[in-house]
Amino acid sequence: MLRVRFQLKVIKKCYSLFLSVTLFVFIFLAYPRATDDELPLGHAVDGSGGDATADTRADDYRTNRTAAPGCPRKNVLFLVSDDLRPQLGSYSGRDYPNPMSDQVVLTPNLDALARRSLVLLRAYAQWSSCGPSRSSFLTSRRPHTTKVWDLHSSWRTSGGNFTSLPQLFKENGYLTAGAGKVFHPSETDANDPASWSLPFYEPANLPYWSRVSTVGVSWKAVTKAERLQLPLEDEQTTDYAQKLLRVLAPRAKSCRQPFFLAAGFHKPHLPFVFPEEFLKLYPLSEVRPPLNPYAPIGMPEVAWDDFIELRRYLDVRKLRNNGLVNETFPSQITRQLRRAYYATVSYVDFLVGRLLDELKSLELDDSTIVVFVSDHGFSLGENGEWGKHTNFEQSLHVPMMVHIPGLTDSGIWSRSLVELVDLYPTLAEASGLDAVLPCPEISANCTLCTEGASLIPLIERPSADIKDAAFSQHKRNNLRMGYSIRTDRYRYTEWIQIARTWSSYERWDFHNNWDNLLGAELYDHGTDPLETINLAHHRDHGNIRDALSRRLHRHFRSTILDFPRNAKSLFLDY
Repeated sequence: MLRVRFQLKVIKKCYSLFLSVTLFVFIFLAYPRATDDELPLGHAVDGSGGDATADTRADDYRTNRTAAPGCPRKNVLFLVSDDLRPQLGSYSGRDYPNPMSDQVVLTPNLDALARRSLVLLRAYAQWSSCGPSRSSFLTSRRPHTTKVWDLHSSWRTSGGNFTSLPQLFKENGYLTAGAGKVFHPSETDANDPASWSLPFYEPANLPYWSRVSTVGVSWKAVTKAERLQLPLEDEQTTDYAQKLLRVLAPRAKSCRQPFFLAAGFHKPHLPFVFPEEFLKLYPLSEVRPPLNPYAPIGMPEVAWDDFIELRRYLDVRKLRNNGLVNETFPSQITRQLRRAYYATVSYVDFLVGRLLDELKSLELDDSTIVVFVSDHGFSLGENGEWGKHTNFEQSLHVPMMVHIPGLTDSGIWSRSLVELVDLYPTLAEASGLDAVLPCPEISANCTLCTEGASLIPLIERPSADIKDAAFSQHKRNNLRMGYSIRTDRYRYTEWIQIARTWSSYERWDFHNNWDNLLGAELYDHGTDPLETINLAHHRDHGNIRDALSRRLHRHFRSTILDFPRNAKSLFLDY
């Protein structure tokens, strides 16, 4: 026990020292001629994380409070969450809380942000896993272009040397900085020198809170004493981002250099770890089970995911659930897991509130674009699934909101279909950068282009049709791929076998073999928003299926997918 306590103290001291040194080095290198009243050199940076009710305001940094009028470029605060479904207070209404749940999660800070943002009610990820999705929307290329189909590959080596979103701003004179989980951690992506002006900040204690501290349990309500010993990773990310905002504020407010700051929250990703006070927001007796706890009738087997990500935790493993179709958890376990997820979401909302309050206290809120988005959705027992890795609505539907000072201040809600790849050109236009041109059909050698579309027209016309369909995909092992199209009313998915040949250029060539159909799914969201009945083989829906199938094939018409010989994405299992 004494040895463990000693190790915890060493970890905490190392983290505090790292945070202090990082900020000091940044200040010394980035601001060699800055005056004393602009730099917080005398402020202690302890990195303790504090408690979940602490009020860490920038009282010592409120110099140069009057923002220079007419700064030509706005700052960007880019906030991304992990595994967050759009079960937020701001998403209640015509489409919500259904199909996700009949229970709204408490997210007052995100709701306040939504009231002054363009809120995209029907935004969809292009892949329902962290690495492929983030590589996609942070380059504005679809997974077939990035060739990132797993959690290890980098688009720079698998797809092409594409200009990332922070890199675009860096190349346009912005100071870019990132913290937490922005790109999915891989061999090269997290601390990508081309993307960041400063070394990327990764919080300490992540392995501990992901595995060791929870002793293999799927969720944990953390006490204040535990957090004082080892601050939670998202708390550390927020601490760092707050302190960095205070450093960046003087230059941004005096129009000397705008910033692009990305803060990525690891939560509500499994394990669901959060300060214990957030569990009290959701009495277990009030937590409801999913409305659709079983797999869709007529679902092809290939569409099913066995949610191994959840089943690997010891507390879940003891239940002896093998992840088989319609093998559900006991009601009490289901409600406990849902409760823990809700508490984790409210915790993330609290951290978002800290950063938004910091912007306001520094008087940067009127000159900073704020984006909040999730990399994909999450199932909490709906359709019998737990997690992501599917083409169901719950896995692909994401929250997405963009606050642009002076343009969205009154709040704009749009039901137009949009995709995560649309974020990149939207932020470029909102920031006054040159328009990002559409990609050619084959764009491996095109460093800067978009496979999305700017959403700025929705500010004037929220009902405008930016696009009439959203496209997604997800793989299965043994070279199987599921391609999905979401229209205003329907979701249609085809699962096919991928053909593979070895080319003369020492590359694998993959071909979409549409004739080798392993299964099809068709869900009518007009009558069945919970996706409970697969209509793909119903005669009265044959014409609809044929039309959607043709559109799906046209969209994924580039059938030759070349991979380097050593590409990790070649191995199609996680």
